[in-house]
Amino acid sequence: MVEVQNKIRRLLKEKNAILLAHNYQRPEIQDVADLCGDSLELSLKAAGTDADVILFCGVHFMAETASIACPDKTVLLPVSNAGCPMADAITPETLLAKKAELPGVPVVTYVNSPASVKALSDMCCTSANAIEVAKSLDSKRILMTPDRNLAMYVAQRTDKEIILWDGCCPVHDEMTRQDVLAQKEAHPEAVFIAHPECRPEVLDLADRICSTSGMLSYVRQSDAEAFIVGTEEGLLYPMRRDNPHKRFYLAWEGLVCQDMKRTRIADVLRSLENMEHVIKVPETIRIPAFKAVSRMLDLRKPTRS
Repeated sequence: MVEVQNKIRRLLKEKNAILLAHNYQRPEIQDVADLCGDSLELSLKAAGTDADVILFCGVHFMAETASIACPDKTVLLPVSNAGCPMADAITPETLLAKKAELPGVPVVTYVNSPASVKALSDMCCTSANAIEVAKSLDSKRILMTPDRNLAMYVAQRTDKEIILWDGCCPVHDEMTRQDVLAQKEAHPEAVFIAHPECRPEVLDLADRICSTSGMLSYVRQSDAEAFIVGTEEGLLYPMRRDNPHKRFYLAWEGLVCQDMKRTRIADVLRSLENMEHVIKVPETIRIPAFKAVSRMLDLRKPTRS
């Protein structure tokens, strides 16, 4: 394992490459990565580097996002069939048909989506800023795609009429209220933190709702010593590494994303050695998709009087 990791680090230097790993990746991949984090966060950070190559350890839409943000860089996805059921729940054709039914209704698309769908959207959002994005729009009605749970989360916290798309993350969606209550009973001292991709009845039990990066920040700053974690089990690795004196319990044993786990350390080495599985978003899609992302990023910028 260490020998393979050392080879990867050496090749990264030789090829002026940067290795990005999503928070749900295997521990040995997180350990060798230059940056770990949420998908969009990683792409934006990579865009600010002088790397020629981005090796993205995640799933297909994440590598596409890196290509959108970094058109001058070569983006590699170590395992070409690492996909996302949520992203697969929407296509440009189905979105165009829905837009035709809802003329004038703005489309807000979660970054966990294909580049071709982002390109047809008015604005993108992340799990961390979805409420802010919805509130920023003048329209009282908004179509949010593709995650119905994130859309319901936003609907409950704004005065907007949110039209749902019937997609979800199966890993989060299949966790039930009963699963969480069982963990709360087993660990009554623990704080329950949940991802907005969970069902509403699960979020109702949460002490804190946030993205994966938000969860990492929260547990570092919290005075609590025990946490029930309502997201993919890969996040427990950096939590335990960075907070060795705290205890972490998975909210449900089924919180494992098989697509995230497809990538193994040998795949990372092979992709980098052979420059395999290049992901390149065509300019006709990249430019409008980047505009949808940029409109979201503009919300961060301070306004001048």
